[in-house]
Amino acid sequence: MTAVAALGVNLAATAAALLALVLGAFVIGRRVGRHSVIDVAWGIGFVAVAGISALLATADPARAWLLFALTAVWGVRLAAHIGTRALGHGEDPRYDRLLSRAPGSRDAYALRMVYLLQGGLIWLISLPVQVSAHTSSQLGPVAFAGAALWLFGFAFEAVGDAQLRRFKADPANRGRIMDRGLWAWTRHPNYFGDACVWWGLFLVACGSWWALLTLPSLAVMTYLLTRGSGQRLLDEYMSDRPGWAEYADRTSAFLPRPPRRR
Repeated sequence: MTAVAALGVNLAATAAALLALVLGAFVIGRRVGRHSVIDVAWGIGFVAVAGISALLATADPARAWLLFALTAVWGVRLAAHIGTRALGHGEDPRYDRLLSRAPGSRDAYALRMVYLLQGGLIWLISLPVQVSAHTSSQLGPVAFAGAALWLFGFAFEAVGDAQLRRFKADPANRGRIMDRGLWAWTRHPNYFGDACVWWGLFLVACGSWWALLTLPSLAVMTYLLTRGSGQRLLDEYMSDRPGWAEYADRTSAFLPRPPRRR
């Protein structure tokens, strides 16, 4: 089988797996009355794609399994974090606002605009991982630099999440804005860390010039984190909180930097 044919099989297999995953998540979401369960499936979906790609790889297996390991560590931690955070809570306000605009059936609209859309985005964003499984080359300095960037982003995201979790667990902080630790340097340590993770994975996946064709996938992920469903929507949601305007004025929106002095 040629590399192009093998890639076609890979793309079809991951698409089928993601369709099964999001449909299963939809069934669970309807049952529990909370469509934000798709956020847990988000990380798991990337793990599934990387695992299938590693199993079907026709090129350097070391690169494919390294990508699977890095994606799995990131995706499982993210899914566990989001799932634990959602326990005991209702629907995510973002989905409430989205589904309030449903022209007909709320569930049918959720299936199209939440589940199937996110399944398609997972498939698109993971194209570097899929393509690299079928492009021949050995791991080199670019891949190692990518792994280092992934490690930095993973640590940044995990530390930021842990700091916010501890802050919210203290009753004295109820109603206050988290502006400590990494959250003093950027309003979104988790989204910035995510961006570093995925640009790092892209560099690891860069086994040939074919990888450059998947750059739009990284552009989509970066857009989602900054202008799509990430930073922009959360800033809008937080904008009416007491102290938010002052916090936003002194703290970088995305790229970390020391807070501005008042």
